[in-house]
Amino acid sequence: MDLNEYQELAGRTHNKGISQPEALANYALGLTGEAGEVADQIKKHVFHGHELDQEELKKELGDVLWYIANLAAVNSIELSEVAEMNINKLKKRYPEGFNQADSINRIENQKGDDKNV
Repeated sequence: MDLNEYQELAGRTHNKGISQPEALANYALGLTGEAGEVADQIKKHVFHGHELDQEELKKELGDVLWYIANLAAVNSIELSEVAEMNINKLKKRYPEGFNQADSINRIENQKGDDKNV
């Protein structure tokens, strides 16, 4: 399944009865909540000695993806466009792949931009 197909199918369960500002708030807040659930899975594994439950992790990542897909959709943005822009940014930032020196000496960092990706 490609990203745009996923986005279209995810939109089937989008709450169409809310305004765009409400949708923005719902999806942004939902995204942070689901990202927190992913983080909790990792925390329990790393710090509490739990096995990392791959199935639960997939479910939570799927929930994150659902919110991202719908947040993009209510802004008329296709997921494939988001993915392509992100890869192009990363290729420019790390032309030979990630390394610490490029991360520390990023052009954005020299301009005072504190973005972390």
